[in-house]
Amino acid sequence: MSLLLFSVTILVLGPAVGVSGSIQDTPLPGSWELLLKNAGIASMHTAITHFNTAIFLDRTLVGPSQIALPKGHECRINPLEHDCTARSVMFDLGSNTVRPLDILTDTWCSSGQFFANGTMVQTGGDSNGFSKIRTLAPCPASGDCDWVESTIETLTDGRWYSTNQLLPEGSRQIVVGGRGVFTYEFVPKRFPGEGAFPLQLLVETNDGENDNYYPFVHLLPNGNLFIFANRDSILLDYTTGKVVQQFPTIPGEPRNYPLSGSSVLLPLSFADGYSTASVLICGGGQAGAFDNPNGFNLPASQTCGRLEVTTTTTRGAGSSKSEPQWLMETMPFRRVMGDMVLLPTGDVLLINGAQSGTAGWGKASNPALNPVRYQTFLHPAANRFQVLAPSTIPRVYHSTANLRPDGRILVAGSNTHQYDTFTGVFPTELRVEAFSPQYLSERYDFRRPQITAAPARITYGKDFAVTFSAPSRKDPFELHMASAPYTTHAYSQGQRLLILQVSDPVPVQQAGADAAGASRFTVTVTAPPNANVAPPQYYMLFPMQAGTPGNAVWIQMV
Repeated sequence: MSLLLFSVTILVLGPAVGVSGSIQDTPLPGSWELLLKNAGIASMHTAITHFNTAIFLDRTLVGPSQIALPKGHECRINPLEHDCTARSVMFDLGSNTVRPLDILTDTWCSSGQFFANGTMVQTGGDSNGFSKIRTLAPCPASGDCDWVESTIETLTDGRWYSTNQLLPEGSRQIVVGGRGVFTYEFVPKRFPGEGAFPLQLLVETNDGENDNYYPFVHLLPNGNLFIFANRDSILLDYTTGKVVQQFPTIPGEPRNYPLSGSSVLLPLSFADGYSTASVLICGGGQAGAFDNPNGFNLPASQTCGRLEVTTTTTRGAGSSKSEPQWLMETMPFRRVMGDMVLLPTGDVLLINGAQSGTAGWGKASNPALNPVRYQTFLHPAANRFQVLAPSTIPRVYHSTANLRPDGRILVAGSNTHQYDTFTGVFPTELRVEAFSPQYLSERYDFRRPQITAAPARITYGKDFAVTFSAPSRKDPFELHMASAPYTTHAYSQGQRLLILQVSDPVPVQQAGADAAGASRFTVTVTAPPNANVAPPQYYMLFPMQAGTPGNAVWIQMV
C-alpha cells in the first residue's frame, strides 16, 4: 500500500528581517516544496538510509493511524491495544511515496542510530517498549525490509528520552540517560552480564522539571564523549568511566528536553588534522516553563553557545589548554524545539520549533516558521545569522528535519497532542516538505559539480580518487562527508560533517566534455585518519565548488 506523490514548490519573496530586526528590501533566500500531503503518520523520529529512503517512526498505543498495514502484516494485539494500522513507514526520496512498516511495541520518545553496516538500531520507548531493542536493515525502495524486535536482548535499564552515539568500532552504540535513569550502557554489551554504569552528571542536572532528557552526546576526535545535560557538560572517557574534564556552565536557560534546545558538533577539518572540535548549542526555554500553567506563552531562549571542547593530550590525561569558555551569540529570534542540521557547506540550519513555550502537549505557541542559517566560518560572530524563507506549516513538538543527498532538507512530523488530532491549534501534521537552501538556486548551476566516479568504500588514512564534472571550474573544490543521523525531539543523534583533504583538480583529457557540455576532472582524496574522527558507517559525500554543493553519493567508511 502506498500513498502517492504530491509536489508543490513555494518560492517566498518579500522583505528579509535582519539580525538587528531591521527590514531589508531583498527576497528571503530559500524555497519550500510540499512532497506528500499524507504520509499516514506524523514522524516523531526520522533517519535517511543509504538507499535514499527515510525511516519515519511515530509511536504505538494511541489508536489507528492514517495508513493500514497490508494483508499478512502482524497487527498489534495485546492488552493495551488492537490495531492493524502502521505507526512507521518507509518514505522513498525519489517517488515521494510511503510503504507501511511493522512496529509492535511503543517507540514513544525513543532513540537510535545506524551501525557501520547501515542497520538502524533503535532503543527504548514507553510502556511495552521501555526496554526494547529493535533493528531495521534498510533495503532499496522496492524491497520489503522491516523492523525486527529482539527477543533475546534488552536494555539493562529501560530508557525513555535517551540518546545514542555510534562508537568507533561501528558495531556498538552507547545509550545515555532517559527519564529517571542516570546511567549509560552499551548495545550490544561488551561482555556477557555487563550492566549499566552511573553518570553523576545526570544526577546533578536533574532539576524539578527534569531538564536533562535527551542529553547531547558527541564523539570527539580524541575518542572521548562530550555529554551535555541541562546547562552543564563533561568529557567522558567511556572506556574507563572516568570524567576527563568538566566544562563551564552555559549562560542562560536550560537547553535539554523539555526546554528543548539543540546541539551540533561543528565540522571537523583536515586543515588541523581533525584535532579541533567545537560544539554549538542553540535555543531552549525558560526555567520552570514546563510546569507553569502559562508556560506556553513564556519567551524561548534567543541565544546560542559555542564551545571548543577538544583536549590536546591523550585520552584521560587532561587538557593542556586553559579552560575553554562559551562564546554566546544572539539569534535573530527566539527558538525552542528547533532542529539543527549541518548543511553540505558546513553551515548550520536552524529550523522548526516555536518562539514561546516548551516541548510537551499543548505547551508551545508562536511557531518559528523561518529557518535561520548559522554561517559557521564567518567572523565576526555578530554577522553569522541569516533569516531564510518561511514555511506555511508550523512544525513544533515531535517534528524532524534531516539532510538529504540532494542538499535539500526533509521536514516531517509535528504533533502536540497525545493522540492524532486534526482540528484546533497545531493539528497533527501528516504533510512532508523539503526546504531548499539558497545554494540550490539555479543561478549557481554554472559551477555546480557532480560526482561521476567514486569508490563505494574508503579506508582510514588511505588515498582514493574521485572524478567530477562541472559546467565551469571555480576554486576552491572541496569534498565534504556528512553522516545520516537519527533525528528526534530537536536533536540529531550522531550528526557530523568532515572536510576532507583534496588535491587540485586535474582535467580528464581523454574523456573531454560530457553530454551536458560539462568538463570532467579528477582529484586525489585522503580519507579521515581513524574511527574517532569518522566512525565507520555510510556517509553522504558532497562535492563543493566555490561554496556550491552538488548531489552527494553514498560512501562507506570502513
